[in-house]
Amino acid sequence: MESEVNFEYLRYLSGSSDKKTIVEQLMVAYGQDVWNYAYSMTRKWDQADDITQDVFIKVYKNLYTFRNESSIKTWILTITRHMTLDYRRSAFYRKVTLVEFLAPSVETKSTEQDVMDKMAQNALWKMVLSLPVKYREVLILYAHYQLSMKEMAQVLGLTEGTVKSRLFHARKKITKLREGQDHGTN
Repeated sequence: MESEVNFEYLRYLSGSSDKKTIVEQLMVAYGQDVWNYAYSMTRKWDQADDITQDVFIKVYKNLYTFRNESSIKTWILTITRHMTLDYRRSAFYRKVTLVEFLAPSVETKSTEQDVMDKMAQNALWKMVLSLPVKYREVLILYAHYQLSMKEMAQVLGLTEGTVKSRLFHARKKITKLREGQDHGTN
């Protein structure tokens, strides 16, 4: 929450404020969260990079429309979710995904990608990523971003009851996967 306090002045913005500096500060504070959330929904590095860039372009363009009806973090994660869903619906995404599926590229991995791949090998992370998007994103928003039910409902555009239900079912699915894994190793 410390970063929220730092951005308290956003509610007093005027057209004469330096948008570039403000967005740079927001990128430092929330850039990794945006990328992680986009990656968790797409499971692709390059797409998470593109979405993150697009999110902050949109934040820049719409900075003065922020109405303080939610936290800055919730507002930015909501933009991230919408951009990711739009990206996944686009013909470009479907074409690139199909091409990658049919002819996977042979490219060298960056150090960053190696580290992320090793992190993805964590059994629990794999289980979360194997869930359908609607369950995966509530778990990530709750556990990783520590959003409240109300904030998750705002980000997802759902009622709090639906968020609670999805979180319950997501936990249930993870428990089943863990039990299956435990029985498979014994």
